[in-house]
Amino acid sequence: MMTEQATSLPPAGYLAEACLKALGTDVIDGFLKRDAAIQSVLLDVPDKFKQLYSPARYKVFYGGRGGAKSWSIARALVKLAAEKPLRILCTREFQSSINDSVHRLISDQINSAGLSEFFTVTQASITSTAGAQFIFKGLRRSIQEIKSTEGIDICWVEEAQTISNSSWEILIPTIRKENSEIWISFNPEEESDPTYQRFIVNPPPSAVVVKVGWEDNPHLPATLESERKYMLEVDPEAYEHVWGGHCRTISDAVIFRGRFEIGDFDEPPEGTRLYYGADWGFSTDPTAMVRCWIDGDCLKIDQEAYGVGVELDTLPELFDTIPGVREWPILADSSRPETISHVKRKGFNISGAPKWPGSVEDGIAVLKGFRKILIHERCKHTAEEFRLYSYKTDRLTNEVLPIIVDKHNHCVDSIRYAISGHIKSHNLFDDVSKRDFPDED
Repeated sequence: MMTEQATSLPPAGYLAEACLKALGTDVIDGFLKRDAAIQSVLLDVPDKFKQLYSPARYKVFYGGRGGAKSWSIARALVKLAAEKPLRILCTREFQSSINDSVHRLISDQINSAGLSEFFTVTQASITSTAGAQFIFKGLRRSIQEIKSTEGIDICWVEEAQTISNSSWEILIPTIRKENSEIWISFNPEEESDPTYQRFIVNPPPSAVVVKVGWEDNPHLPATLESERKYMLEVDPEAYEHVWGGHCRTISDAVIFRGRFEIGDFDEPPEGTRLYYGADWGFSTDPTAMVRCWIDGDCLKIDQEAYGVGVELDTLPELFDTIPGVREWPILADSSRPETISHVKRKGFNISGAPKWPGSVEDGIAVLKGFRKILIHERCKHTAEEFRLYSYKTDRLTNEVLPIIVDKHNHCVDSIRYAISGHIKSHNLFDDVSKRDFPDED
C-alpha cells in the first residue's frame, strides 16, 4: 500500500525575506516609492476624469474653459505610463514643432507627481522605466507617418475641435491594436465642426462622453476665477461659449446662411448639362473637385473629390472618383497652369477658369441668387464649407464687414470655377431665378 509523502512549505515570512534578499532593499523601496506616487496621482484627478481608468474605445471630454481637461488627461497618462509598457500617441491637427505639442505638459506632470526618476524625457520623446513611450505628432503634417505607426495603445487627440473629417477618417482605423483607446479633449466651437458632430451629436456606441467645466475643477486658480466672473458680468453671450462650453451661435457673417440644404436627391436626368470645377491644394491645403448642375432656380451639388497632400501624379486617381469627369469640360483655378497642363495630358478636358477683379464677390452674388443650393449628403466637405464660409467681423463692434475670409472655400471656389461662364455673362443685379440659363457655355 502506497503512502502519501507529506510536504511542507516554508513560512510566509521566510519567502518574504528571500524575495527581499533576491531583489535588494533598494529595488523594493523604489517600487514602493513609485506606487505611492502613482496612488497620489490617482487621488489628485477630478472625479469626472476617473472614467479615464475604465476601458472604452472612445473617451471624450469636452466643455468650457477651466475644466482641467488637458491637465487631468496628462495626469492620467503619466500614471498609466508609470505602470505599464504602453505606446501613447499625443496628436493634434496642427503641430509645426514639438513646442506645439503636449510634450511640456506631460513633462511637467511627471515632475509634479514625483515620478521623474521613473521617466526619461528627451526633446522629442518621453519613455518610462515600465517600458511606456510617448509619441508626439501633428495630423496635418504627419498623417502618412502616423498611418504607418504600429501598436498604439492610447491616442490622445488634443484640441480636437480643429480636427477635420479627413483626418478622423485616417486616424481612427490607424489606432487598431486590440483594446486600443482614443482619448479626445476639446472646447466646442461650431456645432457643425466634424468632431462635435462625430462624438457629441452622433457619438459611437463605444464612447464615454463627459462634459466638464470650471465647476468640476477643485483646483481652479484664483486668476481664472476672477476672469470668469468678469466675463459673466460684461459679456454673458461670450461667457456661454468660453466658460459654459456651448457651441457658438450661427453668425450673421456666414455667407450662405439659410441659403442651402443638405440631403439626398436623385441623380441628374439624362441630358442634363453638368459642370465640373477644381481648386488646387497640395501641401497643407486640400485639392477639391465638385460636380454640379442647374435645375431651374436651384443649384445642385452632388459629387466631390477632396484630398490633402495630393501629389501631382495621383490627381487623376482622385478626379476619377467623380462620375463623368472625363466626359465633360472642367474649369480649374487658373493660377496653376502647369498643373492644368499635366492633368490635360492625362486625358481630362480641363482649362483655366476666367478671373477678373471682383470675380470672387461676383461669384458669391450669383450663388446667393439661386433660390436654393442643394448639397448631397455625401458631399461632406462641401457642406462643411457652406456652414463656415464667412465675412469678417469687427472685433470691437461685431459688425459684419464686406470682406470675405479666405478660409473654408476650396469646394466653394471649385463651384465658382465650374459655373464661371454664367457668373461672367449675366447681369449680377438680376435675380438668378428669372434668368434663362443656356444649355451650354
